[in-house]
Amino acid sequence: MHAVRQYEVGPAETLRFEEVPDPVAGPGQLLIRVKAAGVHLLDAAIRGGTAGGHPFADPELPMTPGREVAGVVEAVGDGVDTAWIGRRVVTHLGIASGGYAELAVREAEAVHAIPDGLGDAAAVALVGTGRTTVGILDVAALGGDDVVLVTAAAGGIGSLLVQAAAGLGAVVVAAASGDKLAHVKSVAPQAITVDYTRPDWPELVREALGGRAITVAFDSVGGAAGRETLDLLGAGGRFIMYGWSAGEATKLTADDLYAKSLQVTVALGPRMVARPGGIRSLETQALAEGAAGRLIALTEEFPLAEAAAAHTALEGRSTVGKVVLVP
Repeated sequence: MHAVRQYEVGPAETLRFEEVPDPVAGPGQLLIRVKAAGVHLLDAAIRGGTAGGHPFADPELPMTPGREVAGVVEAVGDGVDTAWIGRRVVTHLGIASGGYAELAVREAEAVHAIPDGLGDAAAVALVGTGRTTVGILDVAALGGDDVVLVTAAAGGIGSLLVQAAAGLGAVVVAAASGDKLAHVKSVAPQAITVDYTRPDWPELVREALGGRAITVAFDSVGGAAGRETLDLLGAGGRFIMYGWSAGEATKLTADDLYAKSLQVTVALGPRMVARPGGIRSLETQALAEGAAGRLIALTEEFPLAEAAAAHTALEGRSTVGKVVLVP
């Protein structure tokens, strides 16, 4: 088979597309012919050696990156029901477990059958990005009377948060770079959109809301944009943090919280594992929401052989939705 291999830490060009031996399903495992593989910003950070502070051990090199795959079961290992063969499946592989490849193996109990009507790329987006979104929504406890601000609203998680909030009847402000706003409108036509690369974007938000205060803000950007997002919250508002693509987390102090009686929550981490049903329950729910059409996963596809280009585009923040490699 062909796979993308990483032998050293460095720029995207260090990723190599090579022919390697086929993996074999061991006891309890499935062998999956990959139709779509997810690409994550953490993949790029690990590749470049800039992922300091993430809660996982760095993978040993050389290795094949890749966290999520969807495809068709080709073979099963000892102890696995042969009825799996030929079924469309999707799974999360872990931090760096061989997803950028034409074949992958995974334990049967970690695999989900893809619901009817859901494509491979969408399934990959939902089993990873979607499960995180469901966990974030658990924390946010949105209601129809909320006024919600989502930054990076054209990203994989951001676009799903916009849809979920709009589906509840909340007023939604979707902040993204101007060239991406049409993609947000395609999945949430009722959302108010704003180009947050403009220096006056906070004022544009205030004007669009006509005096209504933001009650919930989702921050995955951090830095200056995260601080501006925090400042837009009204009294008693909820600030939900789940990343810092700008390079640093939003800076805040206890004085900020007391000034407006704000609630600040980090949505990721151990709380998702501690949820009843654990991480798998988040995956199951996300896939069901996608199959029902309540969550539409925006995706951008690259050929597997062009994984380096996918990393470059993702790091340059020029992509929309979930980035997916297609063998």
